[in-house]
Amino acid sequence: MTTPLPPRILATDAAQALMVQLAAKHGPLMFHQSGGCCDGSAPMCFPRGEFRIGAQDVLLGYIAGDVPVWIGAAQFDYWRHTQVTIDMVPGRGAGMSLESPEGVRFIVRSRIFTDRENALLEAAGDPPRGDAIA
Repeated sequence: MTTPLPPRILATDAAQALMVQLAAKHGPLMFHQSGGCCDGSAPMCFPRGEFRIGAQDVLLGYIAGDVPVWIGAAQFDYWRHTQVTIDMVPGRGAGMSLESPEGVRFIVRSRIFTDRENALLEAAGDPPRGDAIA
């Protein structure tokens, strides 16, 4: 029996509830985790397809069902040993992120993968990049 891979990306219940509200207003969503522009390293939520994914962007996975979460390659290299959780808190988010007018913002929480989890992820290879996704 194969051991399942630990997810690289998760979302809290509160963040997922906000995503449902945002999707009802804006349609399917996507996230991009930047490495420090605009609102620091906040996860940015966009209508799916509005943010152009580059060839070197890395797909961390999907949250809230089918919401893809992308991260820049350089940032992934720093965070490859980290499980990222998208959460939401009260406060104003970045002007470009969809939650900004809602009076809340998405943030990232993280934990370092265990040695066993890292070994499983390394054996599986890197996640797909933007140039591998049609």
